[in-house]
Amino acid sequence: MVLDAARTLVQSELVATDQFILSQLQSDIPLINQMVEYVLSCGGKRIRPLVLLLSAKAFSQSGEPPVQLASVIELIHTATLLHDDVVDNSTLRRGHKTANTVWGNEASVLVGDFLYSRAFQIVVNLRRQSVLDIFAQATHYMAEGEILQLVHAHNPDTTEATYFEVIQRKTAKLFEVAAELGVALLDRNEGAMKSMRSYGMDLGLAYQLIDDVLDYSGATAQTGKNVGNDLSEGKMTLLLIEALRKGSKAETALLRQAIETGKTDSVHSVIEIIESTGAIEYTAQLARQYAHKACAALTQIPASPYRQALHDLAEFVVQRSH
Repeated sequence: MVLDAARTLVQSELVATDQFILSQLQSDIPLINQMVEYVLSCGGKRIRPLVLLLSAKAFSQSGEPPVQLASVIELIHTATLLHDDVVDNSTLRRGHKTANTVWGNEASVLVGDFLYSRAFQIVVNLRRQSVLDIFAQATHYMAEGEILQLVHAHNPDTTEATYFEVIQRKTAKLFEVAAELGVALLDRNEGAMKSMRSYGMDLGLAYQLIDDVLDYSGATAQTGKNVGNDLSEGKMTLLLIEALRKGSKAETALLRQAIETGKTDSVHSVIEIIESTGAIEYTAQLARQYAHKACAALTQIPASPYRQALHDLAEFVVQRSH
């Protein structure tokens, strides 16, 4: 499997990343320990720290691996998931009950805040102003993306341009940061940094587009979340936007009502419309285009097994089933 092969190249660094995360999250407050242990045990593909570690190795196979930065990326990602599940009233993630379902919204928000604050403590301790600037700007940008998505929730008139602004901010930005920070500590030239930023952003866009496809076409057992989850949460994804563009008058009316109410009793009809209008293939094709752009950005960096793994990772992102 592509993902396993990529992980093998930096397996020791990934293990060190997980160990470092655990060492940094110990608390005197039992609830924090319980929730952290639960969230981390629910798995996750660790793609963002993987991107960071592979990027660093692509430019330098010697020196101290940026395990702390890989840990920060994963902590920020986990914090956003905790907050997202509260905002979206989600009950299932990665095939497990969400933390807010087990412990309540208040605890999930506060532990998410704990993870965020711990991540920034780690970054500050690195004493690299450039790295701190990147994280500060990125997390602010991501928060704006979350708010923008909330503003347009249950709005069937959301445009494709707005959709892409949302996913660029709330999802792709962290991929961009992961790819960029893999070389930031190495003080590489701006050309190298620009190539990795482009790779990360396009990879993140491809990743989110496929995530949206899987919400309507994947099985719960594979995706680890309920089919039609985005509809109930009022998320305007590209599939819905395209289906609204291509659907008949009756289909459009049904879609608009489902989006505005968030009721999932018509989810099967919504899926049929999405499939018949070609919205799934339209979205998947755009994902493939972004993955291709990500791979093209890699031609600007030295050839190595690590660059090849980054290339393969882009292909995996658009071929995955979960």
